[in-house]
Amino acid sequence: MELQSNLAALKKAGIQPVAVSYDPVEVLERFAKQRKIAFPLLSDPGSRAIDPYKIRNARGRGRMDGIPHPGTFIIGRDGKIVAKLAHDSYRDRHTAAEIIKAAGK
Repeated sequence: MELQSNLAALKKAGIQPVAVSYDPVEVLERFAKQRKIAFPLLSDPGSRAIDPYKIRNARGRGRMDGIPHPGTFIIGRDGKIVAKLAHDSYRDRHTAAEIIKAAGK
């Protein structure tokens, strides 16, 4: 996983990755253990944090309902969004270098 593999570089740049998912805590714990993820994975099953950013996939059906469009939000220490990065496909992810650059580091 890109962020985990480059966690040291991200932290050196002053960036703390945090992932938010609609998946339940148990699923995220299992995923983190299997993939050896060492940054926080936050559960938002009701999409209360996802919906205000307007990134929920409203066209999803069944299991796909509620899956947020993939994106990276860089949030400053003041809580304000510094940058937004997005992809059309859930399979695409931003590289650590792209995140560091977008954060202005």
